[in-house]
Amino acid sequence: MLTWPTGLLQLLLLQTAWKMGSGQLHYSVLEESQHGTFVGRIAQALGLEVSELVPRMFRMLSKGEKDYFEVNLQNGILFVNSRIDREELCAKTADCVLHLEVIVEKPLRFFHVEVEVKDMNDNAPIFSAREQILSMAELTTASGTRFPLERASDADIGTNALLTYKLTTNNHFALDTGNDEDGSKSVVLVLKVPLDREESPMHHLVLTATDGGEPKLTGTVQLLISVLDINDNPPVFNQSVYRVKLLENIASGSLVINLNATDIDEGINREISYFFSNSLPLDVTKLFTMNSETGEIRLIGKLDYEDIQCYELPIVAEDKGSSPLSGHCEVFVDVLDMNDNIPELSVNSLSVPLPEDSPPGTVVAILSASDRDSGTNGQISCFLFPPGVPFRLESTFKNYYSLTVGAVLDREQVAEYRMVVTVEDQGVPPLSSSISLLVPIGDINDNAPTFPQPSYTVFVKENNPPGAHIFTVSALDPDVAENALITYWIDEKLWPLSSYISVHSESGKLYALQSLDYEELKLVEFQVRAKDAGMPSLCGNATVQVFVLDENDNAPAVSGSSEENLILLVVPVMPGHIVGKIHALDADSGYNAWLRYELVEESSSPWSLGQYSGEVSTKYSLEESEGGKIQSVLVLVKDHGKPQLSATATLSVSLVTNGQTIKTDINLWRSAESFVPLVDSINIYLIIAICSVSSLFLLAILIYVALRCHCKAKESMVYGPGMATLVCASEVGSWSYSNRHSHILAGVSAEAGAKSDLMIFSPNIPVFANNGEVRNGTELLTDSAKEVQELQYPAKISEIKLEKYFCFHSI
Repeated sequence: MLTWPTGLLQLLLLQTAWKMGSGQLHYSVLEESQHGTFVGRIAQALGLEVSELVPRMFRMLSKGEKDYFEVNLQNGILFVNSRIDREELCAKTADCVLHLEVIVEKPLRFFHVEVEVKDMNDNAPIFSAREQILSMAELTTASGTRFPLERASDADIGTNALLTYKLTTNNHFALDTGNDEDGSKSVVLVLKVPLDREESPMHHLVLTATDGGEPKLTGTVQLLISVLDINDNPPVFNQSVYRVKLLENIASGSLVINLNATDIDEGINREISYFFSNSLPLDVTKLFTMNSETGEIRLIGKLDYEDIQCYELPIVAEDKGSSPLSGHCEVFVDVLDMNDNIPELSVNSLSVPLPEDSPPGTVVAILSASDRDSGTNGQISCFLFPPGVPFRLESTFKNYYSLTVGAVLDREQVAEYRMVVTVEDQGVPPLSSSISLLVPIGDINDNAPTFPQPSYTVFVKENNPPGAHIFTVSALDPDVAENALITYWIDEKLWPLSSYISVHSESGKLYALQSLDYEELKLVEFQVRAKDAGMPSLCGNATVQVFVLDENDNAPAVSGSSEENLILLVVPVMPGHIVGKIHALDADSGYNAWLRYELVEESSSPWSLGQYSGEVSTKYSLEESEGGKIQSVLVLVKDHGKPQLSATATLSVSLVTNGQTIKTDINLWRSAESFVPLVDSINIYLIIAICSVSSLFLLAILIYVALRCHCKAKESMVYGPGMATLVCASEVGSWSYSNRHSHILAGVSAEAGAKSDLMIFSPNIPVFANNGEVRNGTELLTDSAKEVQELQYPAKISEIKLEKYFCFHSI
């Protein structure tokens, strides 16, 4: 069993926990307390550590024009900040309570604090006038006649306003204090014995009012009683108290009540005048007026239930006798509430911009609503418009609402939200007001840079100046600020490109660092990566293929020389006889390597030349008379490039007769025995050559099949100058491969080895010009390249077009 101290401690802890759970604290303080007066240890009562008041942004809001209380953030004590006058704040209200709202953040909590202002006896009873004059008829005023006196008023409440009255000692009058219908004490002067004007025409009395406070305070008024003759019947109302109910929106000029008093006297002594008692406050006389002749009370101002709910009007009815007598009554005007106050809405806290990764339930704003009306007219509810926004409005505590995140946010879809919060009461008709909220969404780095397309094809003419701008890549990032600040670099993991291509880190411009040579490098393929400056940073990449376009920068080269290849031609010769064939090579490709052969002196020469074959033949018959001559055939070899390049070759032809041939044959026969082994060895070499060529052909087919299988995996390699190049076509282009036969100057020798070239036709993917303009691949081809597309080669050309992937292994 718990001992009494332990049980008391647990009871106090339970009470404190209950208060914390309800979010309310209650304190009391005497009015007129000095600045700094201790009210309570609010931090301890709320369960907060003093050290966390400042970090958690502890603040206190008071509902009113003045801040009567303050909290010391160093020790968590609530103290009086300015002088409090309870009578000024609450007038006659029994419970004078100041409402304080305490808000702390991180996490967000609300507390409601009530501070009751206790009354102290700081107001003495006062009378509206220093003296009251009463008129009493002599003799006719019977013993026991009662004369209501003006009561004193005390601004305090409770026992401090509980008044007692005392009259100076005399022989004719006594004081009767009783309770009226409204619970207040009435003060009535009672005549004990009839008055005699001849004995004393005037009586002077002092009425003292004493309150019930400690120390007791008093107020006095002089009573001047004039003794009159005759008119001994005062006006009388049919009831002493009247109660009227008026709506607060009643129009000015409306009738409040029509009073009627009666006097049983005759003549002028029964004529009655009506007026308000002198004790009526001045501000009330500005709301009501009274017709002195008819007793009508009318409204001349505007009533407001929120200011005063009840008015007390003391009325005096006085006859017009030579010694006027008066009657008294009180009119109570009860003001009824109407729904005439629009609800008010205010924002206490707004946390913007709101990060887009804020989880649902995050508090964005704190709003408070209020309505000065009472009852159902003061009951309010809040709504959020438009209803489709990803936010919720939740009631947290007694007319306090929290705007919270209700769904996932995305700044890239909606950058800000405009919402309208509406508060509406339940009156008839209902009144409402609205407030607009703008909630901008803060960006986070949740989008990686992306390129408009996954790959780019760029065509660059060879022999470009070093440092030339060849292309521009640009990535997009829907984020903002540093999250959208993009830098570019080239991924060199597969193959180092630092000596060939570079990219500007900010603009994305690609530069050729050195002059490219088509004969050494035909394709450069690499990845450009884009990274934003967010934390953490995100990356995107795109593949760039740079094709080097051939320029006519190599002149044709003729193999062999005329001095080493003397042709013996036995005359006579028939027209059209093929003498020999010119073989020339051009290091360029395509149209730039298409060669044409011309005779320098065609008009006077007996020879004709094949324009594209290079075959030299006779134009007409050669006779024996021309034997013994040696003729030189000068051949000009031109390519089709722009500008056109050329080379010359000389073919020496020796014309011999039949006799010279016989001598030559005899010499040959003399050495025939020595040439037999040579012929046998030549046959053996031919057999070996044919087998080697067949083996190489079969090996080439196997390599071609293997390379095609390898290309299906989309593996691309680019090698440096002088090495083998594996070229894989993309999905978006078409390719042609041409075998161009080179020609070498020789007597009767066989054709030299062939040169293989890779030629590109009409890529159907968008590329960029040097100025950054988007154009297709055909528009960027050089004039020579366009001519290559239209060229019909006289030699054998094989053109292959694939739908998806295509590879050639060119050595």
